[in-house]
Amino acid sequence: MKSCWLFLLMISFENYASAQSPLQQVDAYLQKLYKPHEPGIAIAVSENGKVVFQKGYGITSLETPSPITASTNFNIASVTKQFTAVAILQLANKKLLSLNDPIIKFFPDFNPVTGNNISIRHLLTHSSGLVDHYAQVDTKNLKHASDHDVLKAVKNIDTLYFPAGSQYRYSNTAYCLLALVIEKLSGLTYADYIRKNIFIPLGMSHSTVLIFSQSIAQRATGYEWDQASGKFVTADAGQSVFFSTEGDGGIYTSVNDYLKWLNGLQQASILPAAFIQQARSIQFMIDSAKNLGYGFGWFVGDKEKPEVVYHTGSNGGFRSIVFTIPSKGYAMIIFSNRTGIDLENLAAEINKILRVENKSFARVESLVSFQECWPIFAPCKKIRSFLISFAKSWTGNAMALN
Repeated sequence: MKSCWLFLLMISFENYASAQSPLQQVDAYLQKLYKPHEPGIAIAVSENGKVVFQKGYGITSLETPSPITASTNFNIASVTKQFTAVAILQLANKKLLSLNDPIIKFFPDFNPVTGNNISIRHLLTHSSGLVDHYAQVDTKNLKHASDHDVLKAVKNIDTLYFPAGSQYRYSNTAYCLLALVIEKLSGLTYADYIRKNIFIPLGMSHSTVLIFSQSIAQRATGYEWDQASGKFVTADAGQSVFFSTEGDGGIYTSVNDYLKWLNGLQQASILPAAFIQQARSIQFMIDSAKNLGYGFGWFVGDKEKPEVVYHTGSNGGFRSIVFTIPSKGYAMIIFSNRTGIDLENLAAEINKILRVENKSFARVESLVSFQECWPIFAPCKKIRSFLISFAKSWTGNAMALN
């Protein structure tokens, strides 16, 4: 009799699960994954510009807890790069620069050995070979590093990891320099340029670039999950000297506002469609076997059509992933204020539930370049030991895409 009841219970559960819509299954899956009293995520799924699923899970802060919603502002880390890239393309559209311009044109005191050979295009596609700035910046008396500190640290270096344009190596340094190019040509700060030319035109009224003297409404706090203690540890702007660089990862936004950004790209409302197509198509090949490449601020996989265009982000305790299929108008956005859950695996599982083909969504192996340089793990100067110690505490292995 007991086994009979168990059998009937299993049948009932299976019938209930099958009766749920795919979106209800996604909701149930996320509720199991994210506890209401812990840091969590905001997520949105849209099809052809229409939001079909939007929700928050968990809380914005352990100190002053409030529920995460679609209006919660997260640091989106390297998802910022697509905004920086569009700003550069806007300047190119106005004929203020050419993507083939050498960077010494904008930074005359850059070492000529490197500055004459690296172009704006190389910076956009992570093919510059620039030496990462983390071990070069003197952080002894520095609380918050800026893009100007990055330039100062690398401009006199006369060597590259490889000849510019010959290989791919993810570079936050490159996007810090791109932000300074934007400032030089526009006469505005990076934050003011993005606000005036992207946020305001698209109605992204709650989005901003991190400026320590200004508050951010509905702001989430970032947390690292510490496996040893079984607790969350604050990992926000105050815990890392490199959290504050702008062009590579300084934007705070919500899934509500980010959806406006995606719609703006789809409708080519802030930049001609030809430039947006360039940004979201392969401009430099990363892995020819997988047909995986980098556009301008986006990873692009087109092994099997339609093209998948995506990016991840990692900064302190913040993680983000944006997965899109532009030709189908499909998008999934996940912003998180905690570590410990791999967002690429999560996105793949949600796509599976929603029956979204994502064979072109290929992982890139962990890379050497990081946005983070957390003093609780190792001194920033000792990059090798830092990477080893960072990896011990870091569960999102593929998030080194940053």
